[in-house]
Amino acid sequence: MDALSEDLELLPATRRALRHRIAVAQSEGRAPSLVAAVVRGGEVVWEGSRTSVEGHGPDGNVQYRIGSITKTFTAVLVLRLRDEGLLDLSDPLEKHLPGTGVGEVTVAQLLAHAGGLAAETPGAWWERSPAALRPELADVLGEEPFKHVPGRRFHYSNPGYTLLGSLVEALRGKPWEEVLRAEVLEPLGLDRTSGQPRAPHAGGWAVHPWADVMMPEPLEDLGLMAPAGQLWSTTNDLARFAGFLLRGDDRVLSAETVREMRTSAVPSEPGIAESGYGFGLQLATDGTRRLVGHGGSLPGFVAGLWLSEADDVAAVVLANCTSGVPPMTVAGDLVRIVAEAEPRFPEPWRPFEEADRVPLELCGPWYWGTSANVVRLRADGSLELGPVGATGRAARFRAESDGTWTGLTGYYAGETLRAVRREDGSVSHLDLASFVFTREPYDPEAPVPGGVDPQGWRGIG
Repeated sequence: MDALSEDLELLPATRRALRHRIAVAQSEGRAPSLVAAVVRGGEVVWEGSRTSVEGHGPDGNVQYRIGSITKTFTAVLVLRLRDEGLLDLSDPLEKHLPGTGVGEVTVAQLLAHAGGLAAETPGAWWERSPAALRPELADVLGEEPFKHVPGRRFHYSNPGYTLLGSLVEALRGKPWEEVLRAEVLEPLGLDRTSGQPRAPHAGGWAVHPWADVMMPEPLEDLGLMAPAGQLWSTTNDLARFAGFLLRGDDRVLSAETVREMRTSAVPSEPGIAESGYGFGLQLATDGTRRLVGHGGSLPGFVAGLWLSEADDVAAVVLANCTSGVPPMTVAGDLVRIVAEAEPRFPEPWRPFEEADRVPLELCGPWYWGTSANVVRLRADGSLELGPVGATGRAARFRAESDGTWTGLTGYYAGETLRAVRREDGSVSHLDLASFVFTREPYDPEAPVPGGVDPQGWRGIG
Protein backbone atom coordinates (compact mmCIF):
# COMPACT_ATOMS: atom_id res chain seq x y z
CA MET A 1 0.00 0.00 0.00
CA ASP A 2 1.43 3.38 -0.98
CA ALA A 3 1.47 6.46 1.24
CA LEU A 4 -1.57 8.04 -0.41
CA SER A 5 -3.63 4.86 0.07
CA GLU A 6 -2.66 4.77 3.74
CA ASP A 7 -3.79 8.38 4.11
CA LEU A 8 -7.32 7.38 3.04
CA GLU A 9 -7.72 5.19 6.12
CA LEU A 10 -9.23 7.06 9.04
CA LEU A 11 -7.64 7.17 12.46
CA PRO A 12 -9.39 5.31 15.30
CA ALA A 13 -10.32 8.57 17.05
CA THR A 14 -11.94 9.88 13.86
CA ARG A 15 -13.90 6.68 13.37
CA ARG A 16 -15.14 6.83 16.94
CA ALA A 17 -16.24 10.45 16.49
CA LEU A 18 -18.21 9.44 13.40
CA ARG A 19 -19.86 6.53 15.22
CA HIS A 20 -20.77 8.83 18.09
CA ARG A 21 -22.33 11.43 15.76
CA ILE A 22 -24.68 8.96 14.09
CA ALA A 23 -25.49 7.34 17.45
CA VAL A 24 -26.63 10.73 18.75
CA ALA A 25 -28.55 11.38 15.51
CA GLN A 26 -30.41 8.07 15.69
CA SER A 27 -31.15 8.40 19.40
CA GLU A 28 -32.21 12.05 19.48
CA GLY A 29 -33.96 11.80 16.11
CA ARG A 30 -35.75 8.64 17.26
CA ALA A 31 -35.12 6.92 13.94
CA PRO A 32 -35.92 3.22 13.63
CA SER A 33 -32.64 2.94 11.72
CA LEU A 34 -29.93 5.15 10.30
CA VAL A 35 -27.06 4.28 7.99
CA ALA A 36 -24.18 6.51 6.89
CA ALA A 37 -20.99 6.51 4.87
CA VAL A 38 -18.04 8.85 4.38
CA VAL A 39 -16.09 9.20 1.13
CA ARG A 40 -12.57 10.61 0.90
CA GLY A 41 -10.39 10.66 -2.18
CA GLY A 42 -13.17 8.98 -4.12
CA GLU A 43 -13.23 5.93 -1.81
CA VAL A 44 -15.57 4.89 0.99
CA VAL A 45 -13.43 5.22 4.11
CA TRP A 46 -16.08 4.69 6.77
CA GLU A 47 -19.53 3.12 7.12
CA GLY A 48 -21.77 2.95 10.15
CA SER A 49 -25.34 2.34 11.22
CA ARG A 50 -27.60 2.44 14.27
CA THR A 51 -30.92 0.72 14.75
CA SER A 52 -33.67 0.14 17.28
CA VAL A 53 -33.55 -3.60 16.57
CA GLU A 54 -31.24 -5.41 18.96
CA GLY A 55 -28.29 -7.08 17.27
CA HIS A 56 -29.19 -5.88 13.79
CA GLY A 57 -28.08 -2.95 11.70
CA PRO A 58 -28.42 -1.98 8.02
CA ASP A 59 -25.35 -1.92 5.83
CA GLY A 60 -24.37 -0.06 2.68
CA ASN A 61 -26.44 -2.40 0.51
CA VAL A 62 -29.85 -1.71 2.12
CA GLN A 63 -32.13 0.55 0.12
CA TYR A 64 -33.83 3.64 1.55
CA ARG A 65 -35.97 6.11 -0.31
CA ILE A 66 -33.92 9.21 -1.13
CA GLY A 67 -36.64 11.70 -2.04
CA SER A 68 -35.39 14.88 -3.65
CA ILE A 69 -31.84 13.63 -4.16
CA THR A 70 -33.62 12.20 -7.22
CA LYS A 71 -33.61 15.76 -8.60
CA THR A 72 -29.83 15.67 -8.89
CA PHE A 73 -30.07 12.57 -11.09
CA THR A 74 -32.69 14.28 -13.25
CA ALA A 75 -30.45 17.33 -13.61
CA VAL A 76 -27.62 15.08 -14.81
CA LEU A 77 -29.87 13.78 -17.60
CA VAL A 78 -30.83 17.30 -18.68
CA LEU A 79 -27.20 18.44 -18.78
CA ARG A 80 -26.33 15.41 -20.88
CA LEU A 81 -28.89 16.62 -23.41
CA ARG A 82 -27.29 20.07 -23.32
CA ASP A 83 -23.77 18.68 -23.77
CA GLU A 84 -24.98 16.65 -26.76
CA GLY A 85 -26.35 19.81 -28.38
CA LEU A 86 -29.98 18.71 -28.18
CA LEU A 87 -30.97 21.77 -26.17
CA ASP A 88 -29.61 24.98 -24.74
CA LEU A 89 -30.17 25.93 -21.12
CA SER A 90 -31.59 29.27 -22.29
CA ASP A 91 -34.22 27.50 -24.40
CA PRO A 92 -37.83 28.09 -23.37
CA LEU A 93 -39.55 24.87 -22.36
CA GLU A 94 -42.07 25.35 -25.16
CA LYS A 95 -39.35 24.71 -27.75
CA HIS A 96 -39.00 21.08 -26.68
CA LEU A 97 -42.13 20.35 -24.64
CA PRO A 98 -45.03 22.34 -26.14
CA GLY A 99 -48.46 22.74 -24.67
CA THR A 100 -47.65 22.88 -20.96
CA GLY A 101 -49.00 26.39 -20.45
CA VAL A 102 -45.72 27.44 -18.78
CA GLY A 103 -43.60 27.28 -21.91
CA GLU A 104 -41.86 30.64 -21.38
CA VAL A 105 -39.86 29.18 -18.47
CA THR A 106 -36.32 28.27 -19.53
CA VAL A 107 -34.55 24.99 -18.93
CA ALA A 108 -31.96 26.73 -16.73
CA GLN A 109 -34.68 28.31 -14.60
CA LEU A 110 -36.28 24.93 -14.02
CA LEU A 111 -32.94 23.36 -13.07
CA ALA A 112 -32.26 26.15 -10.55
CA HIS A 113 -35.82 26.46 -9.15
CA ALA A 114 -36.06 29.95 -10.58
CA GLY A 115 -39.03 29.37 -12.87
CA GLY A 116 -41.55 30.93 -10.50
CA LEU A 117 -43.62 27.74 -10.37
CA ALA A 118 -45.54 26.55 -7.31
CA ALA A 119 -43.66 24.50 -4.73
CA GLU A 120 -46.21 21.67 -4.79
CA THR A 121 -48.97 20.23 -6.93
CA PRO A 122 -52.59 21.29 -6.42
CA GLY A 123 -54.92 18.95 -4.59
CA ALA A 124 -53.95 16.19 -2.18
CA TRP A 125 -50.41 15.95 -0.83
CA TRP A 126 -48.70 14.26 -3.77
CA GLU A 127 -46.20 12.30 -1.67
CA ARG A 128 -49.01 10.48 0.15
CA SER A 129 -51.61 10.12 -2.58
CA PRO A 130 -51.92 7.91 -5.68
CA ALA A 131 -50.28 9.05 -8.89
CA ALA A 132 -53.60 8.35 -10.62
CA LEU A 133 -54.78 11.69 -9.23
CA ARG A 134 -52.21 13.41 -11.50
CA PRO A 135 -52.31 11.58 -14.83
CA GLU A 136 -51.33 14.60 -16.95
CA LEU A 137 -48.93 17.54 -16.64
CA ALA A 138 -51.97 19.82 -16.37
CA ASP A 139 -52.87 17.97 -13.16
CA VAL A 140 -49.35 18.52 -11.81
CA LEU A 141 -49.30 22.23 -12.65
CA GLY A 142 -52.91 23.19 -11.92
CA GLU A 143 -54.80 26.24 -13.11
CA GLU A 144 -52.41 28.74 -11.47
CA PRO A 145 -48.93 27.25 -11.89
CA PHE A 146 -46.98 30.48 -11.29
CA LYS A 147 -46.33 31.98 -7.88
CA HIS A 148 -43.60 34.40 -9.01
CA VAL A 149 -42.33 35.99 -12.20
CA PRO A 150 -39.93 33.54 -13.89
CA GLY A 151 -36.27 34.31 -13.27
CA ARG A 152 -36.83 36.77 -10.43
CA ARG A 153 -36.14 34.60 -7.38
CA PHE A 154 -35.45 31.14 -6.05
CA HIS A 155 -38.62 29.23 -5.20
CA TYR A 156 -38.23 25.48 -4.77
CA SER A 157 -40.58 23.66 -7.13
CA ASN A 158 -41.31 19.96 -7.27
CA PRO A 159 -43.53 20.36 -10.37
CA GLY A 160 -40.58 22.06 -12.08
CA TYR A 161 -38.59 18.83 -11.92
CA THR A 162 -41.57 16.88 -13.18
CA LEU A 163 -41.38 19.09 -16.27
CA LEU A 164 -37.66 18.35 -16.61
CA GLY A 165 -38.36 14.63 -16.44
CA SER A 166 -40.99 15.01 -19.14
CA LEU A 167 -38.48 17.02 -21.18
CA VAL A 168 -36.01 14.12 -20.97
CA GLU A 169 -38.71 11.71 -22.11
CA ALA A 170 -39.70 13.96 -25.02
CA LEU A 171 -36.15 14.27 -26.36
CA ARG A 172 -35.12 10.66 -25.72
CA GLY A 173 -38.40 9.05 -26.70
CA LYS A 174 -38.19 6.72 -23.68
CA PRO A 175 -39.45 6.72 -20.08
CA TRP A 176 -37.44 8.81 -17.61
CA GLU A 177 -36.37 5.84 -15.49
CA GLU A 178 -35.26 3.83 -18.52
CA VAL A 179 -33.11 6.73 -19.70
CA LEU A 180 -31.70 7.19 -16.20
CA ARG A 181 -30.70 3.54 -15.94
CA ALA A 182 -29.03 3.40 -19.34
CA GLU A 183 -27.24 6.75 -19.19
CA VAL A 184 -26.34 7.22 -15.52
CA LEU A 185 -26.96 4.25 -13.23
CA GLU A 186 -25.35 1.54 -15.35
CA PRO A 187 -22.28 3.55 -16.43
CA LEU A 188 -21.57 4.56 -12.82
CA GLY A 189 -22.25 1.08 -11.45
CA LEU A 190 -25.21 2.17 -9.32
CA ASP A 191 -26.97 -1.18 -9.49
CA ARG A 192 -28.80 -0.71 -6.17
CA THR A 193 -30.54 2.50 -7.23
CA SER A 194 -34.05 2.02 -8.63
CA GLY A 195 -37.50 3.49 -8.98
CA GLN A 196 -39.13 0.73 -6.95
CA PRO A 197 -37.75 -0.85 -3.76
CA ARG A 198 -35.69 -4.01 -4.13
CA ALA A 199 -34.79 -6.23 -1.19
CA PRO A 200 -33.09 -5.68 1.10
CA HIS A 201 -34.79 -2.35 1.78
CA ALA A 202 -35.98 -0.44 4.82
CA GLY A 203 -39.61 0.21 5.63
CA GLY A 204 -40.77 3.77 6.09
CA TRP A 205 -42.08 4.82 9.51
CA ALA A 206 -43.78 7.77 11.15
CA VAL A 207 -42.68 8.27 14.77
CA HIS A 208 -45.18 9.99 17.06
CA PRO A 209 -43.90 13.45 18.01
CA TRP A 210 -44.83 13.12 21.71
CA ALA A 211 -44.65 9.37 22.34
CA ASP A 212 -42.17 6.62 21.58
CA VAL A 213 -44.50 4.75 19.23
CA MET A 214 -44.64 4.56 15.46
CA MET A 215 -46.74 3.50 12.49
CA PRO A 216 -45.89 2.56 8.89
CA GLU A 217 -46.13 5.24 6.21
CA PRO A 218 -47.93 4.49 2.92
CA LEU A 219 -45.74 3.71 -0.08
CA GLU A 220 -46.95 5.49 -3.21
CA ASP A 221 -45.61 5.38 -6.74
CA LEU A 222 -45.16 9.02 -7.72
CA GLY A 223 -46.05 8.65 -11.39
CA LEU A 224 -45.32 11.88 -13.28
CA MET A 225 -43.67 13.27 -10.15
CA ALA A 226 -41.03 10.52 -10.17
CA PRO A 227 -38.19 12.76 -11.51
CA ALA A 228 -38.69 14.95 -8.41
CA GLY A 229 -38.42 12.23 -5.76
CA GLN A 230 -39.05 8.61 -6.72
CA LEU A 231 -35.68 6.88 -6.30
CA TRP A 232 -34.51 4.32 -3.77
CA SER A 233 -30.79 3.92 -3.17
CA THR A 234 -28.09 2.82 -0.74
CA THR A 235 -25.15 4.49 0.96
CA ASN A 236 -22.81 2.46 -1.27
CA ASP A 237 -24.43 3.77 -4.45
CA LEU A 238 -24.76 7.34 -3.20
CA ALA A 239 -21.14 7.35 -2.07
CA ARG A 240 -20.14 6.43 -5.60
CA PHE A 241 -22.48 9.12 -6.96
CA ALA A 242 -20.87 11.68 -4.62
CA GLY A 243 -17.49 10.84 -6.14
CA PHE A 244 -18.97 11.47 -9.57
CA LEU A 245 -20.33 14.85 -8.45
CA LEU A 246 -16.81 15.81 -7.37
CA ARG A 247 -14.81 14.51 -10.32
CA GLY A 248 -17.18 13.81 -13.19
CA ASP A 249 -17.01 10.77 -15.43
CA ASP A 250 -16.76 11.24 -19.18
CA ARG A 251 -19.17 8.34 -19.72
CA VAL A 252 -21.86 10.48 -18.07
CA LEU A 253 -20.77 14.13 -17.59
CA SER A 254 -17.39 15.81 -17.79
CA ALA A 255 -15.65 17.31 -14.77
CA GLU A 256 -16.38 20.75 -16.25
CA THR A 257 -20.13 20.08 -16.41
CA VAL A 258 -20.41 18.72 -12.87
CA ARG A 259 -18.48 21.82 -11.74
CA GLU A 260 -21.19 23.84 -13.49
CA MET A 261 -23.81 21.92 -11.50
CA ARG A 262 -22.01 22.87 -8.28
CA THR A 263 -21.96 26.58 -9.18
CA SER A 264 -24.64 28.92 -7.89
CA ALA A 265 -27.18 29.61 -10.62
CA VAL A 266 -29.69 31.66 -8.67
CA PRO A 267 -29.60 34.17 -5.79
CA SER A 268 -30.13 32.85 -2.29
CA GLU A 269 -33.65 32.63 -0.98
CA PRO A 270 -34.53 35.84 0.87
CA GLY A 271 -33.74 35.51 4.56
CA ILE A 272 -31.46 32.51 4.07
CA ALA A 273 -28.20 34.12 3.05
CA GLU A 274 -26.12 30.97 3.42
CA SER A 275 -28.20 28.93 0.97
CA GLY A 276 -28.15 28.73 -2.78
CA TYR A 277 -28.82 26.40 -5.68
CA GLY A 278 -26.86 25.31 -8.73
CA PHE A 279 -28.23 22.93 -11.34
CA GLY A 280 -29.82 20.11 -9.36
CA LEU A 281 -27.61 20.74 -6.34
CA GLN A 282 -28.15 22.69 -3.14
CA LEU A 283 -25.37 24.97 -1.86
CA ALA A 284 -24.76 25.65 1.81
CA THR A 285 -22.10 26.79 4.26
CA ASP A 286 -21.02 25.19 7.52
CA GLY A 287 -18.95 27.88 9.20
CA THR A 288 -16.29 28.62 6.59
CA ARG A 289 -16.79 25.32 4.78
CA ARG A 290 -18.73 25.32 1.50
CA LEU A 291 -20.98 22.30 1.11
CA VAL A 292 -22.72 21.06 -2.01
CA GLY A 293 -25.29 18.29 -2.22
CA HIS A 294 -28.97 17.63 -1.73
CA GLY A 295 -31.40 16.58 0.93
CA GLY A 296 -34.42 14.40 0.43
CA SER A 297 -37.55 13.37 2.27
CA LEU A 298 -40.67 11.37 1.59
CA PRO A 299 -43.12 10.02 4.15
CA GLY A 300 -41.12 7.47 6.13
CA PHE A 301 -37.67 8.52 4.93
CA VAL A 302 -35.08 11.31 5.12
CA ALA A 303 -31.79 11.42 3.22
CA GLY A 304 -28.77 13.64 2.76
CA LEU A 305 -25.75 13.66 0.44
CA TRP A 306 -23.26 16.47 1.06
CA LEU A 307 -19.69 17.07 -0.03
CA SER A 308 -16.88 19.54 0.46
CA GLU A 309 -14.85 20.01 -2.70
CA ALA A 310 -12.02 21.76 -0.84
CA ASP A 311 -11.63 18.85 1.58
CA ASP A 312 -12.42 16.10 -0.96
CA VAL A 313 -14.81 14.59 1.59
CA ALA A 314 -18.44 13.56 1.15
CA ALA A 315 -21.00 12.00 3.48
CA VAL A 316 -24.29 10.17 2.98
CA VAL A 317 -26.95 9.74 5.67
CA LEU A 318 -30.17 7.73 5.23
CA ALA A 319 -32.89 7.12 7.85
CA ASN A 320 -36.36 5.59 7.78
CA CYS A 321 -38.41 8.15 9.68
CA THR A 322 -40.63 10.94 8.41
CA SER A 323 -38.95 13.57 10.59
CA GLY A 324 -36.58 13.92 13.52
CA VAL A 325 -33.20 13.36 11.87
CA PRO A 326 -31.79 16.43 10.03
CA PRO A 327 -29.78 14.65 7.33
CA MET A 328 -28.03 17.77 6.03
CA THR A 329 -26.82 18.67 9.51
CA VAL A 330 -25.67 15.13 10.27
CA ALA A 331 -23.97 14.63 6.89
CA GLY A 332 -22.33 18.05 7.19
CA ASP A 333 -21.08 17.11 10.66
CA LEU A 334 -19.57 13.89 9.31
CA VAL A 335 -17.74 15.88 6.62
CA ARG A 336 -16.51 18.38 9.22
CA ILE A 337 -15.30 15.67 11.63
CA VAL A 338 -13.09 14.10 8.96
CA ALA A 339 -11.93 17.37 7.42
CA GLU A 340 -10.90 18.88 10.74
CA ALA A 341 -9.46 15.77 12.37
CA GLU A 342 -7.53 14.67 9.30
CA PRO A 343 -6.96 17.63 6.95
CA ARG A 344 -6.46 16.87 3.30
CA PHE A 345 -2.86 16.56 2.14
CA PRO A 346 -2.10 19.03 -0.64
CA GLU A 347 -1.00 17.68 -3.99
CA PRO A 348 2.80 17.56 -4.37
CA TRP A 349 4.24 20.67 -5.97
CA ARG A 350 5.38 20.03 -9.53
CA PRO A 351 6.94 22.44 -12.02
CA PHE A 352 5.22 23.45 -15.23
CA GLU A 353 5.94 20.73 -17.78
CA GLU A 354 5.89 22.73 -21.02
CA ALA A 355 8.90 24.92 -20.32
CA ASP A 356 9.01 26.34 -23.85
CA ARG A 357 5.53 27.78 -23.36
CA VAL A 358 6.07 29.43 -19.99
CA PRO A 359 4.89 33.07 -20.31
CA LEU A 360 7.30 34.36 -17.68
CA GLU A 361 6.94 37.87 -19.05
CA LEU A 362 3.40 37.89 -17.68
CA CYS A 363 4.36 36.69 -14.21
CA GLY A 364 5.07 38.89 -11.23
CA PRO A 365 3.68 42.20 -9.96
CA TRP A 366 1.26 44.38 -11.94
CA TYR A 367 -0.60 47.50 -10.93
CA TRP A 368 -4.16 48.52 -11.64
CA GLY A 369 -3.89 52.18 -10.79
CA THR A 370 -2.31 52.07 -7.33
CA SER A 371 -3.60 48.57 -6.47
CA ALA A 372 -0.81 46.02 -6.38
CA ASN A 373 -1.56 42.64 -7.96
CA VAL A 374 0.49 39.60 -8.88
CA VAL A 375 0.19 37.13 -11.74
CA ARG A 376 1.31 33.54 -11.14
CA LEU A 377 1.62 30.66 -13.56
CA ARG A 378 0.40 27.33 -12.19
CA ALA A 379 1.58 23.85 -13.11
CA ASP A 380 -1.68 23.14 -14.96
CA GLY A 381 -0.97 26.02 -17.34
CA SER A 382 -3.49 28.42 -15.87
CA LEU A 383 -2.76 31.97 -14.75
CA GLU A 384 -3.82 33.36 -11.40
CA LEU A 385 -4.31 37.06 -10.85
CA GLY A 386 -4.75 38.23 -7.29
CA PRO A 387 -4.20 41.18 -4.97
CA VAL A 388 -0.95 41.51 -3.06
CA GLY A 389 -2.90 42.59 0.03
CA ALA A 390 -5.79 40.94 1.79
CA THR A 391 -8.54 42.39 -0.39
CA GLY A 392 -9.06 42.72 -4.10
CA ARG A 393 -10.30 40.86 -7.13
CA ALA A 394 -8.80 37.43 -7.70
CA ALA A 395 -9.36 35.16 -10.68
CA ARG A 396 -7.96 32.19 -12.55
CA PHE A 397 -7.49 32.24 -16.35
CA ARG A 398 -7.33 29.59 -19.06
CA ALA A 399 -4.98 29.93 -22.02
CA GLU A 400 -6.60 30.25 -25.46
CA SER A 401 -5.08 29.35 -28.83
CA ASP A 402 -4.92 33.00 -29.93
CA GLY A 403 -2.64 33.97 -27.05
CA THR A 404 -5.34 35.48 -24.86
CA TRP A 405 -6.60 34.18 -21.53
CA THR A 406 -10.21 33.64 -20.45
CA GLY A 407 -11.34 34.23 -16.87
CA LEU A 408 -12.72 31.16 -15.10
CA THR A 409 -13.54 32.44 -11.63
CA GLY A 410 -14.37 35.52 -9.63
CA TYR A 411 -15.16 38.98 -10.95
CA TYR A 412 -13.34 38.33 -14.22
CA ALA A 413 -15.09 35.05 -15.10
CA GLY A 414 -15.67 35.04 -18.87
CA GLU A 415 -13.58 38.18 -19.40
CA THR A 416 -10.53 38.27 -21.70
CA LEU A 417 -7.01 38.99 -20.47
CA ARG A 418 -4.72 40.20 -23.25
CA ALA A 419 -1.02 41.04 -23.19
CA VAL A 420 -0.52 44.21 -25.29
CA ARG A 421 2.94 44.32 -26.85
CA ARG A 422 5.22 47.08 -28.02
CA GLU A 423 6.75 47.15 -31.50
CA ASP A 424 9.79 45.23 -30.23
CA GLY A 425 7.55 42.42 -28.93
CA SER A 426 7.93 43.19 -25.23
CA VAL A 427 4.82 43.45 -23.08
CA SER A 428 3.63 47.00 -22.52
CA HIS A 429 0.65 46.24 -20.29
CA LEU A 430 -2.20 43.84 -19.65
CA ASP A 431 -5.70 44.67 -20.84
CA LEU A 432 -8.48 43.07 -18.80
CA ALA A 433 -12.13 44.09 -19.19
CA SER A 434 -11.07 47.69 -20.05
CA PHE A 435 -8.66 47.82 -17.09
CA VAL A 436 -4.99 48.50 -17.81
CA PHE A 437 -2.45 46.69 -15.63
CA THR A 438 1.06 48.16 -15.75
CA ARG A 439 4.44 47.20 -14.33
CA GLU A 440 4.54 50.28 -12.13
CA PRO A 441 1.69 52.35 -10.69
CA TYR A 442 0.30 54.63 -13.39
CA ASP A 443 3.13 53.93 -15.81
CA PRO A 444 3.47 57.07 -18.02
CA GLU A 445 4.57 54.88 -20.95
CA ALA A 446 1.32 52.88 -20.91
CA PRO A 447 -2.08 53.99 -22.26
CA VAL A 448 -3.60 54.53 -18.81
CA PRO A 449 -7.21 55.75 -19.20
CA GLY A 450 -7.39 59.44 -18.34
CA GLY A 451 -3.65 59.81 -18.77
CA VAL A 452 -0.89 60.31 -16.19
CA ASP A 453 0.06 63.67 -14.70
CA PRO A 454 3.28 64.76 -16.53
CA GLN A 455 4.83 65.92 -13.25
CA GLY A 456 4.63 62.38 -11.90
CA TRP A 457 4.67 61.40 -8.25
CA ARG A 458 5.52 64.10 -5.70
CA GLY A 459 5.21 65.09 -2.08
CA ILE A 460 2.77 67.47 -0.48
CA GLY A 461 5.07 70.52 -0.57
